[in-house]
Amino acid sequence: DMVIYEFHVGTFTPEGTFEAIIEKLPHLKELGVNTLELMPIAQFPGNRNWGYDGVYPYATQDSYGGEAGLKNFIDTCHERGFSVILDVVYNHLGPEGNYLSQFGPYFTDKYHTPWGSAINFDDKYSDHVRNFFIGSALMWLEEFHFDGLRLDAVHEIIDRGARHFLKELSEEVDNLEKKTGRHYVLIAESDLNDIRLVTDYDHGGYGLEGQWVDDFHHAVHTVLTGEDAGYYKDYGKMEFLAKSFEQGFIYDGIYSEFRKKSVGNSPKGVSKRKFVTCIQNHDQVGNRLLGERLAQLVSFEEQKLAAGILLTAPFVPLLFMGEEFGEKRPFRYFVSHGDPELVKAVQEGRKREFEYFNHKEGEFPDPQAEKTFEESRPDWNFRGNEQKNTLFELYKELLRLRKEGYFQPFGSENLETEFSEEKKVLQVSALGRDHRLHAVYNFGKDPFVLDISEEKKGELLLASADKKWGGKKHFPKEIQNSTEVSEKSFLIFKI
Repeated sequence: DMVIYEFHVGTFTPEGTFEAIIEKLPHLKELGVNTLELMPIAQFPGNRNWGYDGVYPYATQDSYGGEAGLKNFIDTCHERGFSVILDVVYNHLGPEGNYLSQFGPYFTDKYHTPWGSAINFDDKYSDHVRNFFIGSALMWLEEFHFDGLRLDAVHEIIDRGARHFLKELSEEVDNLEKKTGRHYVLIAESDLNDIRLVTDYDHGGYGLEGQWVDDFHHAVHTVLTGEDAGYYKDYGKMEFLAKSFEQGFIYDGIYSEFRKKSVGNSPKGVSKRKFVTCIQNHDQVGNRLLGERLAQLVSFEEQKLAAGILLTAPFVPLLFMGEEFGEKRPFRYFVSHGDPELVKAVQEGRKREFEYFNHKEGEFPDPQAEKTFEESRPDWNFRGNEQKNTLFELYKELLRLRKEGYFQPFGSENLETEFSEEKKVLQVSALGRDHRLHAVYNFGKDPFVLDISEEKKGELLLASADKKWGGKKHFPKEIQNSTEVSEKSFLIFKI
């Protein structure tokens, strides 16, 4: 049961190295995650960057510890029971130090991406370009022993040939599996809501093992915060939250008001284990103007509620570094370019990106400033903070219950949901082997009274409003007749 933990190597620890991360593995083991996802580490200019400005797809960032440091880190993770996934960028290269175009037709003017000319995956001489990037992917898996790759923004990998680059990559990884005897996963980031990515070859798909589903994040975030600017205008309904809990995609062919077109296709018949969901990630935090984490936007009770719906949902959950203890330090966009004109362009470009969003007032963080980078480090001294420590313990308990299979019924086809827009309540139930599992997620401002048949008795699994989890009252182990679900809380029980 994969549980992914995403982090940025340079800010995860004060040292910002592969070696320093090893010291945090006991914390991650205690938390209960089993798969670590590194943001991109391909060599980029300077020593401060998210990694998406990498320019050498075969090189490991030297300031992180280089090849030797990376190999030692991965070996240590494997010894301690962790799988490791790398975020790779095959849709563009960074703007500084990018000299590939001088050595061959690596780019094409046939298509354009948000970063400029597209990588040449289907134009003249594209066979060699495809081999170059597939070779990079295979190198990370075979030589460095990564267990999988997260493929950045695959909707910007433009290939109109008969054999899409992603399918070819997937097939080559299949061949590598036969060679090494190891299993690898390819997980795509895409905003298209297209099941073709994870559909098998025989049914016209690319055969990837998973894909990110932003709809789930947006549904939870908008119900919690009330934000409705930019693409958030397409969400904010309990109806959509229920739909995403059921099937991942909200936009499964329906019209998007923000995009002014119909988006997606139906995920029915696709395993829910192929969808990766989150309540925070590097994009959804770092691409806010001020880089605010969820803990800066909502209350302690709402943080627990968000954690509850993420970790009980039937998808592969992804946590973002520090989320598990309610980190309030921001995670901001940062660079360390050497060209003053490029720095100016990045600064102005970042400001333009936020025209759709009504962020609270605050000084615009300069991406080039070292202060912006330093402020993005988590504060690991959370144990002395009662609320942060309680949240960490709640995450541990939810992950323990998940690992032991308590929430598995929610992944079945008999899942039932019921919601109230007025009360902002979502109820979920599903039949297990010898019981029915129930969950109530109350996003409203008032308590919700849950009625249970008199002849039935429920066994409480977890109530986030319990005193044990920093709430205000004690919930009995046995649930009977009617039970009050506190505002901004969730309750899980079985009958």
